[in-house]
Amino acid sequence: MTAPFGVRRLAAAFPKASLLATGYSFSMTFGIALIAPLENPEPHFEPAQSPSVETPPGCAPLHHREPWTLPDLLFFAIFFFGMLFLTFFLGLAAYAALKPLMGWQSSTQSLGQNTFFLLGVQFAFYILLFAYIYFLVVYHYRLRFWKGIQWGHLTGKAIMQYVAGGVVVAITVQLIPVFLPDKRQFPLEHLFSSPGSSYAVAVFAVIVAPFMEELIFRGVLFSIFETRVGLRFAIVVTAILFAAMHVPEYQGAWDHLFMIFLVGLVFSLVRGLTKRLAPCVVLHVTYNGCLMVGLFVVTSHFRIMQNLLVR
Repeated sequence: MTAPFGVRRLAAAFPKASLLATGYSFSMTFGIALIAPLENPEPHFEPAQSPSVETPPGCAPLHHREPWTLPDLLFFAIFFFGMLFLTFFLGLAAYAALKPLMGWQSSTQSLGQNTFFLLGVQFAFYILLFAYIYFLVVYHYRLRFWKGIQWGHLTGKAIMQYVAGGVVVAITVQLIPVFLPDKRQFPLEHLFSSPGSSYAVAVFAVIVAPFMEELIFRGVLFSIFETRVGLRFAIVVTAILFAAMHVPEYQGAWDHLFMIFLVGLVFSLVRGLTKRLAPCVVLHVTYNGCLMVGLFVVTSHFRIMQNLLVR
């Protein structure tokens, strides 16, 4: 039977695990991006006449600041990793303080594998990161948020086309044969410790993660790399960074990492071709949704998840 293999590919296809380990892998790839040689001169932006610059409602007009610069990348990286570690340790401190009052039984040492704690910390981290990006675009660049991140309007027909594309990507991923060294167990599997935790991961993977991951990779990072280096560089590097973020979750599972890279490459190609972020989010939501529906079906509503994953 091929069900166990299919389940493992489904579970591994959407990555959500160790926050601290993710930070270490991301710091290396950010360093590579920061020292990459510049091929094109920085574009010139007209201060007041630029049609893309608008003063947000309630904001006093200020001098225009050039968007998506390398210093912005540096400050974004510092904020990203600083908040990544800070939210985790603040979560530990909050749990330790509330534990006697709430009667919680889990020790602080075990929280690193507690699905609900990790998802809660990651959600808090995403809120802070979104606030930083919003401030950067609206109050620093003086752009309307959705226009600044190049969201783009999608018609109903276009949405359905990208939904179909997400389904195709999800099915294709399941059909890709294993041809690289792989492992039978990953840290990611600890998140599926119970049906309740599996439902929580599924909701997070479909509702929260796609938008924030696309905002980070195909929004902020793609815009900086495309503006400062070039389109091809932006497509390839954001796909590499997307896969590199998940290395700690699949140590030695190179087949799964290559699959994640291919999915990220598809999203980056769509971003480069359409010049919009919305199609990437629709693709990502659909892709994760298909994987979670498949996992839900083959594991009898997440009730036999662990038995299938460890085979």
